[in-house]
Amino acid sequence: MIKKGLLPLLLLMVTFQSIQAQQDAQFTQYMFNTMSVNPAYAGSRGQLSIAGLYRSQWAGLEGAPKTQTLTLNSPIRDSKVGYGLSIINDNLGDGTVQETNFDAVVSYTIDVSQVGKLSFGLKAGGNLLNLDFSDLQNFDNEIITGDNIENKFSPNFGVGVYYHSDKFYAGFSTPNILQTSHFDNSQTDANSVSFLSKDKVSYYLITGYVFDLNSNVKLKPALLMKAVGGAPLQVDVSASFLFSEKFSIGAAYRWDAAVSALAGFQITDQFMLGLAYDKETTELGSTQFNDGSFEVFLRFELVRKYQRLISPRFF
Repeated sequence: MIKKGLLPLLLLMVTFQSIQAQQDAQFTQYMFNTMSVNPAYAGSRGQLSIAGLYRSQWAGLEGAPKTQTLTLNSPIRDSKVGYGLSIINDNLGDGTVQETNFDAVVSYTIDVSQVGKLSFGLKAGGNLLNLDFSDLQNFDNEIITGDNIENKFSPNFGVGVYYHSDKFYAGFSTPNILQTSHFDNSQTDANSVSFLSKDKVSYYLITGYVFDLNSNVKLKPALLMKAVGGAPLQVDVSASFLFSEKFSIGAAYRWDAAVSALAGFQITDQFMLGLAYDKETTELGSTQFNDGSFEVFLRFELVRKYQRLISPRFF
């Protein structure tokens, strides 16, 4: 059961979504989780890659959002085609609202120069929504009545384009093209709140470049921009240093939203661990109940012996 102190927050967030566009899950370590925003990334690393990410938003607030992702992508041997699978689960209010997105991804890559590759991607999938009205109350702590929503399915698809070389990458994508209603409940008895939430089309631009500072140190600045109709432009800028291709550390800034610290560890040739911490710069970030947001990322790659001789790509 959600604490009373969080119930207004939860209801505010749900009601806000009825006025604004529903936002896709956002990740601080998007540079390691690129397929979640751009389907053309599938297969671009040249090997089977399996990754999982866990994000705890606004730690310290009971019922605050928690997100889990699982992705798999790989090129198809001796072809220009890549494929991928993605599952993203959002949990708000300790199970009061749960959304699960699952997608299948396919990409096609062409060589545009000796070092540059251009990929086109398509994804298709859908969203499952579950909403338990019994755990919702309004600002006066009145119970909100309504029929629970169980496994409401909304289909969707997305497209993207992605260019990369050994040092540079850039991509443009729209992961969810269809504007689908997640739930549309009639007026409730307590406060006449209408639960109507629609996805609006999101546009992503990502880019980054790797500078070799010396034989053991690399610097990678990166940028993500996200535009959604009816919402402010989201801009994420980051810079990370990679030492001896084993350890990375960096910082990020989300415009008018948060500052972040990032660290990465190439544990073995196959396993990479990433950690991130966000501190909100908004009024919510200054509350005593908000301990910031945390991310843990783990990637496994099926690296063949001959590939170990090649310097690993920093994106």
